[in-house]
Amino acid sequence: MMRGATSTRALWLSERGERVGKRALGDRFAQYRDELGLDRALTPHCLRHSYATHLIEDGHDPMFVQRQLGHAYQSTTGIYTHVSGEFANRILRDALDRVSHLHSLKGTP
Repeated sequence: MMRGATSTRALWLSERGERVGKRALGDRFAQYRDELGLDRALTPHCLRHSYATHLIEDGHDPMFVQRQLGHAYQSTTGIYTHVSGEFANRILRDALDRVSHLHSLKGTP
């Protein structure tokens, strides 16, 4: 821990051992983004959305994703993620295949 730093759960600390604020983090992110020539629409919040979406698409439990994002309600997490059309189609296809399989076991059409 840095000299004079207080106990904190912050991910990033300043030179003085204090929590780096959202504004400072956003400014530094924008500086690097611009230096790399990336789209100006890219923000730390975009990365948060992408992180959530990739977790869902990689099959992580929605409750895990909800906890990762710190959301109180699963409905917020659902709005937050933007799954691809391909992923949505695969999930629907898998669900329909399971229903079809269950019907074939019962001998119903």
